[in-house]
Amino acid sequence: MIQRYKKKVGILGGTFNPIHNGHLLLAESAYEQFHLDRVIFLPSGNPPHKENVSYVDAFHRCNMVKLAIQDNYHFGISMEEVERPGITYTADTLRDMRRAEPTTEFFFIIGADSLFTFETWYQPDRICKYCTLLVATREGHDSNEVEKKISDLRAKFHADIFRIISPDFDISSRLIRERIASKRSVKYFLPLPVEEYIKTNSLY
Repeated sequence: MIQRYKKKVGILGGTFNPIHNGHLLLAESAYEQFHLDRVIFLPSGNPPHKENVSYVDAFHRCNMVKLAIQDNYHFGISMEEVERPGITYTADTLRDMRRAEPTTEFFFIIGADSLFTFETWYQPDRICKYCTLLVATREGHDSNEVEKKISDLRAKFHADIFRIISPDFDISSRLIRERIASKRSVKYFLPLPVEEYIKTNSLY
């Protein structure tokens, strides 16, 4: 019997408020390290853990993602969550993706901050059932603590969890919003088309 090739797709979720070069570097690192076929950027709709964060309309956030990834053939965007009404949960999104592509292997990319709060997410056991977790760490995170947390979650949820080895690029969307608000340069923080889009539409 001929064994069919199993497609490997990475998923990078986030508000992307705005998307920046750190997101792109992380996605490219995951693509290369885990031999993925594609990395899909998943802009959030109405995530439960971002209730107190002010962010621009999904229309603009998605447009910025499209501009940021337009020159990378193995990057794509999913409107799965922004088009879904109400609160959006990762577990439900991954369930729907698995149903749509049952032979695809999914890799969900998270940061170390999310790793340490993962048990508080909605139905984390289902998330681990639907995908492999890839964890990106930043400078300042204790490596031993990260490894211990990965080990604990592997045991608790029978999860496949691996670390992404990526150049440290300590930047956040919050920092970019603050710099824009204070009229400071964001050159080299963002892809140029995204920076121009923000200026044209007077965002942040």
